[in-house]
Amino acid sequence: MRHHDKNRKFGREKKQREALMNSLAKSLLAHKKIKTTEAKAKELRPFVEKLMTGDKDNKRTGGGYTRIIKLGQRKSDGSKMAQIEIIAEK
Repeated sequence: MRHHDKNRKFGREKKQREALMNSLAKSLLAHKKIKTTEAKAKELRPFVEKLMTGDKDNKRTGGGYTRIIKLGQRKSDGSKMAQIEIIAEK
């Protein structure tokens, strides 16, 4: 059982996961929306919102900058796909 294990590992080591999240965040900020797997989108959301919120004072009013739209399953392997987009910019 995976009690108290919120972090998704994606079959990668820590440095590789960090690089993946950095790459996805850069793509999202550059293109305003990206299509990825649902698990990666759900893991990316708090990562990007922390980047956009910035300092501690904004955390009280910050958040809600992204939207995840479920797209269905990918044909090749059946993994759930989603589109994550930035809906409000700071």
